[in-house]
Amino acid sequence: MSEETSAATQYLSFILAGEEYALGILRVKEIIEYDTVTRVPGAPVWVRGVFNLRGSVVPVVDLTVKLGLPSIQLTRRSCIVVVEVRQGNEDIVLGLLADAIGQVIELGPEDVAPPPAFGTPVHVDYLLGMGRVGTARKFILLLDIDKVLSGQEVLSATALRAPPGEDTERTTGKVA
Repeated sequence: MSEETSAATQYLSFILAGEEYALGILRVKEIIEYDTVTRVPGAPVWVRGVFNLRGSVVPVVDLTVKLGLPSIQLTRRSCIVVVEVRQGNEDIVLGLLADAIGQVIELGPEDVAPPPAFGTPVHVDYLLGMGRVGTARKFILLLDIDKVLSGQEVLSATALRAPPGEDTERTTGKVA
C-alpha cells in the first residue's frame, strides 16, 4: 500500500545506528519506552523477542540487525515503535526497536526523491524514497515497512510465543 498521495504526508522519524529514518505515521500505532523484552529461543536473529502490549504478545524486530546496520547499545532513549505491517489483506502488529525517536515531519510529493540506485546504508528496495526536510540539505530515508520484512518473515515473527518469565531481558538495568 503506497502512502504517497498528491497531498502532504506525515512521517515519524527515528534513529537507527546514527542515521535518521522515517515511516508513514499512519502505520505507527504508538511509541513505547523499551523496558522488558522476552527472548524466544529459535527466533530469527533480527527478532529481539516479544513483549506484552496490553495482554497481546507482540514481536520486537531489531531493525539494525534486519537492515544490516551496525548494532548499538541500548540507552534510555531506546524505544519500541509499534506499527502495523500489511500482510495480504491483514494488518499485523509488530514492534520496531529504535535507538531514539526523532520528530513528526510533513513531506509533500515534491519533497520526496526516489532512492538512489546505490550508496544508501540499506537496500533500496526497502525505501519509499528520500525525504528532503525543510531548507536543509539533509535527507531522511523513508522506509517501506511492508517491504523491509517479507511475508514469510512477518509470519515467523508473529508465530513467536514464549512462556511467561522465561529468559526475560530487563533493559532498565543495562541502560548506558
